[in-house]
Amino acid sequence: MKQFVEPLITKAKTENNQTAEKGMHNRRIVFSSLRNKEAITELFGSVAEKVADRPGGYTRIIKLGNRLGDNADMAMIELVDFNELYNAGQPKKKTTRRSRRGGAKKAEPVAPVAETKTDDSEE
Repeated sequence: MKQFVEPLITKAKTENNQTAEKGMHNRRIVFSSLRNKEAITELFGSVAEKVADRPGGYTRIIKLGNRLGDNADMAMIELVDFNELYNAGQPKKKTTRRSRRGGAKKAEPVAPVAETKTDDSEE
């Protein structure tokens, strides 16, 4: 899997530094392998920006153990620059959180009602 993905990412990364004809050629080569326009757009857009300064080694393979049914080896492949747990040392982009709720509403104190005695016995 790594041998399949790494050259595609390299072609996407080098597309920005080349002429328009060579860049279109790289897109067509990658499209012949992936066959998905949305994946090509994502690869040549945000992925290429994040790996622009990396000389190689774009992916990480994490072994998950064996599958229960047929005992086959399982693994997960991920892009190195997209995992926030392993990139904890690098500064994050500052984001603002906005709540959809209003502030907590305070309950208005209820004034105590004075009790009045009525004497019905004197009548």
